[in-house]
Amino acid sequence: MTHSIASSRNPLLKDIRRAIARGALTEDGCAVAETFHLLEEALRSDCDVRTVLAAESVRGAVERHVRKLDGVRFAVVADAVFEELATTETSQGVIALVKPPHWTLDQLLRGRTLLIVLDGVQDPGNAGAVVRAAEAFGATGALFIKGSVSPYNAKTLRASAGSLFRLPVVHGVDPVLARTAMAQNRLDVYAAVPAAAKKLDEVDFTRRAAILIGSEAHGVSDKLRGAAIDVAIPTVGVESLNAAMAASILLYEASRQRRLRQP
Repeated sequence: MTHSIASSRNPLLKDIRRAIARGALTEDGCAVAETFHLLEEALRSDCDVRTVLAAESVRGAVERHVRKLDGVRFAVVADAVFEELATTETSQGVIALVKPPHWTLDQLLRGRTLLIVLDGVQDPGNAGAVVRAAEAFGATGALFIKGSVSPYNAKTLRASAGSLFRLPVVHGVDPVLARTAMAQNRLDVYAAVPAAAKKLDEVDFTRRAAILIGSEAHGVSDKLRGAAIDVAIPTVGVESLNAAMAASILLYEASRQRRLRQP
């Protein structure tokens, strides 16, 4: 059934605006996924797409994506009202409310663990790109330590390009709890530190491991770094790399080593 929304005071739109402002889920636990690409990724990932909103001007294009889907609420929003809701500079006129999978810390630590841990990473673009790299290079999950940006921040979600719909993710975890869980599960823990004596090519990533990526301003916190081995990515001419680039290189090296060790 199609609904028409002409007022910005509509309760659904108020809920979406609150979620966007907080960088969180809506009241019923849905991520606000803006752009056609995220809608397509949510559908491809078999996530529960609860509601799809379309600006009046692109109604036909959005309807073609959802016409055969059962149980999806479809709402057409007046263009001017949609523009007030959109978070992108040039809106595509589509927002999907997507129920993301629920994961636990225990699930992230099962099997041949390769965990990426975001410790105080505040930039949503960096955080989303880290999650994208984690999926690309075979990480078993991403752990957002308390104080990091929310994975469901609109910019984080877009930067992940759909990976947040598939990669196991847990967020808001206390650093002491995270440190204890990694120790109990006997993970090799590595902290990305630009000036570390141990270099990337000296690390054995074939064992169960966690990689810590610290904040852009302060690096990995003392609470987690104290339980980790510092590791540096050799560079020429620059002292450090941003969080997303460092995570990508470390995860690629872990993936490369693990592929070579496969029987």
